[in-house]
Formats: sequence, structure tokens, C-alpha cells
Amino acid sequence: MIQFRFLGILMAVAIRTKKPLDLHLAPLVWKQLCSMPLGGPDLEEVDLLTYRTLQGILHLENSGITEDNFHVMIPLDSFMAHSADGRLVPVVPGGQNISLTFANRNEYVERALDYRLHEMDSQVAAVREGMSTIIPVPLLSLLTAQQLEQLVCGLPEVSVEMLKKLVRYRDITESHQLVGWFWQSLEEFTNEERVLFLRFVSGRSRLPSNPADITQKFQIIKVDRVRPPLTN
Repeated sequence: MIQFRFLGILMAVAIRTKKPLDLHLAPLVWKQLCSMPLGGPDLEEVDLLTYRTLQGILHLENSGITEDNFHVMIPLDSFMAHSADGRLVPVVPGGQNISLTFANRNEYVERALDYRLHEMDSQVAAVREGMSTIIPVPLLSLLTAQQLEQLVCGLPEVSVEMLKKLVRYRDITESHQLVGWFWQSLEEFTNEERVLFLRFVSGRSRLPSNPADITQKFQIIKVDRVRPPLTN
């Protein structure tokens, strides 16, 4: 929990300093940080197999599964489900002692879905606690999950147009043929290669979503070198 709290501090510092983190969290985590409600599609994004299994138990129409063959067709016999880390856990207190039947399958799906969507509530709360030491966390509820992710992580794509806003020219103009070749080469780079270029010239892997937040620019300098005379 101390590490999750520290992660929250880092995320808040990234927002304050406008220096994004190369951080990859599940979409439902960003929604929880913004106090947004979660639903089935949020689980579907991170665990398609579990979501489809629960939907299969819930919707038995045209499946040939009846009350008589339910236990033969459904490989679960109690209120247990697999957690995010693969463990088989009860979805309600004492769930290992509650039989899953044709009659209570709707309740099981509801409980299992609720467990999976909220099994990391305490970790998310620790992250929010860490963020609260730097920024007013209640204001996060005014943001969408995508807006918060952009504030913390910046832009995932490093475009040439954005890079052109970060450059200064010295002893050379933007219209020079060499500069044209330079940008043409970057256009042919993959995004991963442009990220490596950005890291080389600036030490960062992400760009803020607002170019105005970028104060440090890199330079393109023309250097004239005199070729030494040839000797025998």
C-alpha cells in the first residue's frame, strides 16, 4: 500500500510539473480514480474470457442448458471466481459454501462481476491518497478517465507536427534542404522510433497534451566542417 501511495504522489507530481509519465494502467483504474461508476464493459476490456463466461451463465437462451443439466454444462459449483491474479476466491463471504444453481445464477453473476470490478478498490484508494498530498483530489471527479490519463501520461503518439513545435534553429532555417530531409526521415520513423528520438534529445518519453506546457526545446544546429587537405 505504501508503494501504491507513492505511485499516486508520482502521478500528481506529473500533473503539477507537466512532465508526463510513461505509465500504462487499465481503463477501469482511471475511471475509479475519477470516481466514475464501473460496469460490465469495463471488465470486458481487461478480462474478456471472464466477462464472456459470466455472460454465458447469465444468458442461457438457445444454449440447450436447463435446470436439469446445469451442473453438467457449467463447470462451477459454488460462489467462487478467478481473481485478477488467477486465484480462485469467494465472490461473497463464505462463497465456497454457497452452491451455484440454475435458480441463483443471476445473483452469482452479479456478485462475481461486482467482485472483479472492485477487487482493487483499496489499491486505488491508496493511489488517490498519495495524489491528495499534491493536488486537490475531489477535483478529479470533474475529469473523464481519458482526460486524467492525458494529464498524467501525456500523448501516447509522438507526431512530427508536435516535434516541430519543440525545435529551435541555429545558423540554419526551416526551409533549408537539410532540415527538410531531417523531417522527412522522422516521418518515415515508427512511433516507437520517434519515442526513442524524443528520449535522445529531451530525456523524456511522453509529451504533454498541450504544447504550451513544453518549455524545454531541442536545437537543430548547422555545423560547417572544413575537410582537411589530402596527403600522400
